[in-house]
Order: sequence, then structure tokens, then C-alpha cells
Amino acid sequence: MESQAKGDSGERTELSSDETTTVEVRCTGHVRRAVGAPRLSFTFEGSTLREFLDAFFEVHDVSDMLIAETSADATTRGWTKQPSDLPGTWRKNPEGEQTRAYARVTINGTFNEHIDGLDSQLTEGDRVALMYPFIYCC
Repeated sequence: MESQAKGDSGERTELSSDETTTVEVRCTGHVRRAVGAPRLSFTFEGSTLREFLDAFFEVHDVSDMLIAETSADATTRGWTKQPSDLPGTWRKNPEGEQTRAYARVTINGTFNEHIDGLDSQLTEGDRVALMYPFIYCC
């Protein structure tokens, strides 16, 4: 498997198929229950979040908990009307690359959509959190 990465100058360069990355994975809520552990080390071929998730989902069947196939799956109805002038930059990952409502994927504590989405680069020892909380209603 060959993939592309951005070099220091911003151009895309080919990565060799034997590049592996080991990350620390933290799981919460339903993901933790399905995986069977709150934390683990995971080595995969490649260096992007997309490659990590593909490899992780082959071993642990939690894709349906985390990844939304449509924008509707990624959206919740809020309790209040959303203001038209939200502060900061608000952008969504493309359809099929969004997390389900309430589920999140972070890299070293930053939501993946605030970096480069599923194309975010991972380096050795990064912490990837897969979060899908238990939600209780009265």
C-alpha cells in the first residue's frame, strides 16, 4: 500500500509501503466496551489518521460507532437555535469522513476536523482518542 504525505515544503511525496507508525489509542464509552480496553498501543502501516482508522477497524469492529456515512448521521438537533455568527472557523469534514453525532476522534487532544480531517498526519507516539460516550436520558 502506498500513500502520500505532505513534505516540509508542502508538496506531496510518496511514502513507502513498509512505513509503520505506533500510536497510543484511548477509548471511551461504547468504544471502550467494544474494544475491551480503555487504552492500547496500535501499530499500523502508514502515517495518516485514515490509514490508522482503516487498520484499526479491521481489528476492532467499531467503525459504525464512530464514522457517519451521511451528514444527517453526523448532525443532532440542538436544543437552541444556532447563532448565525459563530466565533472561529467552523468547517466540517466531507460526507463519509465525519464522526457520528456525539462521537469524536482526536489526535493529541485536538479534534481531527481542526487539523486535516482523516488526512491528518500521525507520528510515532501520538495519542488518538476514539470517543463515543454513554448517553443517559431521564
